[in-house]
Amino acid sequence: MFRKVMGVAVVCLLCVGVVFAAEVSGVCTKVDGNKITFYKTTFNKDTKTVEKGDAQVLTVGADCKISMGKFNKDTKKLEAGDALEGGLKNKLFSEIGDKGVRCTVDIDGTTAKSIIAGGGKGK
Repeated sequence: MFRKVMGVAVVCLLCVGVVFAAEVSGVCTKVDGNKITFYKTTFNKDTKTVEKGDAQVLTVGADCKISMGKFNKDTKKLEAGDALEGGLKNKLFSEIGDKGVRCTVDIDGTTAKSIIAGGGKGK
């Protein structure tokens, strides 16, 4: 009986982990040590504008993969390319302009598991 209960508990925990992890497109506007300020963005087809969501402060773990992105025309998504030299200390992040850096972030709760930067500074 105990094994069945433990088995169900493990499956439930795995499902909760999958629900909270998500890959989100948006803009990184600030880097402060190992924390980034990130805004989720969505494209409104009716007005043909990009809408910015609420700010999230995410912790970037030591094992977070930070790379330069390549746009895949077939899937219409940003995919990871080469690792970004220096990570968050790279010039791309250290000199963030007013528009921020477009990126796709794999978020698990309040932690960034991977960051794919692309599009430059508002380009």
